[in-house]
Amino acid sequence: MKIAILDDYANASRTLDAWTKLAGHDVTVFTDHESDPAALGARLAGFEAVVVIQQRLWMPRAIIEKLPASVKLISQTGHWYAHIDVSACTERGIAITAAGTTNFHAPAQLTWALILASLRHIPREVAAMRSGRWLSTLGEEVNGRTLGIYAYGNIGSIVAAAGCAFGMRILCWGREGSTGRARAAGYDVAASREEFYETSDIVSIHLPLRTDSRGIVTASDLAHMKPTALFVNVSRAGLVGDHVLAEALRKGRPGRAAVDVYEEEPVLNTSNPLVGLDNCLCTPHLGYAARDTFERYLGGAFDHVNAFAAGKPVNVVNPEALRSAA
Repeated sequence: MKIAILDDYANASRTLDAWTKLAGHDVTVFTDHESDPAALGARLAGFEAVVVIQQRLWMPRAIIEKLPASVKLISQTGHWYAHIDVSACTERGIAITAAGTTNFHAPAQLTWALILASLRHIPREVAAMRSGRWLSTLGEEVNGRTLGIYAYGNIGSIVAAAGCAFGMRILCWGREGSTGRARAAGYDVAASREEFYETSDIVSIHLPLRTDSRGIVTASDLAHMKPTALFVNVSRAGLVGDHVLAEALRKGRPGRAAVDVYEEEPVLNTSNPLVGLDNCLCTPHLGYAARDTFERYLGGAFDHVNAFAAGKPVNVVNPEALRSAA
């Protein structure tokens, strides 16, 4: 098959052990991002399968309708495919494959990397040493402080456990199921939304972005945070909004933020309102970008391509597309 791997910014797929699964196929790796429907359609002319890495490319109907007739498979890494218009794909006879591959540890570890890097001013001190300067800041310890976990789930629970190991008080907030799990684990649950934001020295959110969670962190929530507090988001930018968070940081509540996600990605210039702020530590969506994760995610997607090529597709989320294609 002629296969396109999209948005592989680090050109990582060729370095994976899983790459050997594509032996015998004609594979092209695209390291840049293209979201214009017409341009993307032209780019994919002649390709039969498209491998999509997580949600780096949103594929609404406008894009699906511009895909060339040759495309018969979209192989999604991981299990989440809400960013792909399934109905439009089915109408075009394009099968979508996805599986239950997940990795909760990589984003949880990045959360703590961001927390410590922010509180200990690590990027600033590294840059200072490279320019010939010595120690210029005083960092903050986390022990004895309160870590606020919004959504005690698969990722939030790992972040909380690390905070507990560091000697922090864990304070949780979220829906009933989330707070129930937190209580069962022995952690505190805030009596109110206001108490959660007012009390936490660090707030870390761990929610998927859905219709009912978009904008769930409001300007009022942020305004309740301490001027010394840190807000951390490795989940999805739409949970709060780049401009909402940037304005809160300019007003000084919270005093700082560390973010890994943005409403429009990739961020290739300083037009994003968060990137230029001195009190915001920004990273380029590194959450799941670990070699172990890519081996599992892309390895699974490659397995789906091979099964489809062999005429025995698996984990197809829209089997109707197979019948229409036939």
